[in-house]
Amino acid sequence: MATIPEFHRCAAEAFSVVVEDLPDDSWDAPTPCAKWDMRTLLHHNVSENLWVPPLMAGETIASVGDRFEGDILGDDPKAAWRASVGPACDVLDAPHAMTRTVHLSFGDVPGEEYGRQRLVDFVVHAWDLAQGGGVPYEIPEELAEPCYEWAKPLAPMLASMPDFFGKPLAYSPDDSMAVKLLRMLGRAA
Repeated sequence: MATIPEFHRCAAEAFSVVVEDLPDDSWDAPTPCAKWDMRTLLHHNVSENLWVPPLMAGETIASVGDRFEGDILGDDPKAAWRASVGPACDVLDAPHAMTRTVHLSFGDVPGEEYGRQRLVDFVVHAWDLAQGGGVPYEIPEELAEPCYEWAKPLAPMLASMPDFFGKPLAYSPDDSMAVKLLRMLGRAA
């Protein structure tokens, strides 16, 4: 089985394909994230990428402060994505990254847990962007399974975060792992 950094890089690469395929006139389109249009959703993911290097270096939310506030996408959202994703993946690939303590807004977690959170964010939000932009994207089963297994015990807490996830929808045991993941996180897959 792959490691969290390997899964993360695979998910980042799949996300990158979706970003590159997005029509340039789709930034105002709605997404399955109720309060976010395409630009806001990509902004969220670019911002998250930018936070990875300082957080993995031991900085706190307070010490990073407002460094990544404002319009970080500029006139070329795709270029902003490209510039942010490589360094985020590289930091998570570094030796001992998975055992480092990462100071998040809700408490300290090991780097491995932070990597899992990012993995789910990439996988689900790539699907969201593809839906909003009308481009094809199927969650690879090798990514869906670890995301589903990590998120399943957290589903009630995740459902309480309406900006990111919806209330779980019913799914069948026979559904693919990708469909289970999406429906568990409130997406009508």
